[in-house]
Amino acid sequence: MIRNMKKHTIPLLVFVSPALIAFILIMLIPMCITFFYSLTDWNGLNPEYNIVGFQNFIEAVADDYGFRNSIFFTFKYAVVMVVLQNTIALLLALLVNRIKKGKTLLRTALFMPNMISFVIGAFIWSFIFLQVLPTIAKSVYALRFLDQSWLGDSTLAFWSIVIVSLWTGIGYTMIIYLAALQNIPKEIIEQSKIDGANTFKRFIHITLPMIVPAITVCLFITMNGAFKQFDLVYALTNGGPGKSTRVLALDIYLEAFSSNYRYGYANAKAIILFFVVLFLTLVQLKVLKKREIQL
Repeated sequence: MIRNMKKHTIPLLVFVSPALIAFILIMLIPMCITFFYSLTDWNGLNPEYNIVGFQNFIEAVADDYGFRNSIFFTFKYAVVMVVLQNTIALLLALLVNRIKKGKTLLRTALFMPNMISFVIGAFIWSFIFLQVLPTIAKSVYALRFLDQSWLGDSTLAFWSIVIVSLWTGIGYTMIIYLAALQNIPKEIIEQSKIDGANTFKRFIHITLPMIVPAITVCLFITMNGAFKQFDLVYALTNGGPGKSTRVLALDIYLEAFSSNYRYGYANAKAIILFFVVLFLTLVQLKVLKKREIQL
């Protein structure tokens, strides 16, 4: 029996080993190195450094107001993105799934922004916010409200980031929902129509329960993307005005590579961000997977 187990196990290990080696080299070892440097006062340049233990973690949580403000802003951004992106993407998927003509064209048009990098999208929207919208507001009296300090006001800057994030991310999420909607057996929909269920009841009692796996995936992708957001904010506002739109990833980057050069301290912040995302991901997966089993 042991010989048979080895006979089956060895080929599996051979097939898995490339991915396992890549995971160890690319993910596990750098994570261990990051944790080690988080216990030091290394500045990223000097070969000499001191072990300070958990002092960096204590400072980040207790003394660093900017870091706490970045946590609050990132949580706010993540909640808004999870709600808006998934709601709008699901509505668009329902719309695309219902129309008969032009479905491919509409689906392509909605997905196209996802093919543009966040940096390029940020540059495009910076031009729109700073040049196009004020010009439209001056030309059309009814649209004068568009002439705002979109990137200079902290509240408007937040919603500017949300708008650009939705523009780039909704298409990808919509495709996932659309695939789930198209996998719902048509016989069930037809039977519900015969039984007299209206559109709203079909959506609540048939469509939503049958696309819960897709909802789990989309919530996971959206939440993790929101907590790891960096390039769009860096290119659009650089955390400004002031520090009002500084997300966690940007705060970590500036701590390590700007004038502070506190590489060890930045690694401690990165470890905190990792455990925050890990905890939220595990809670989310547990809740939604439990919901899938119940259904």
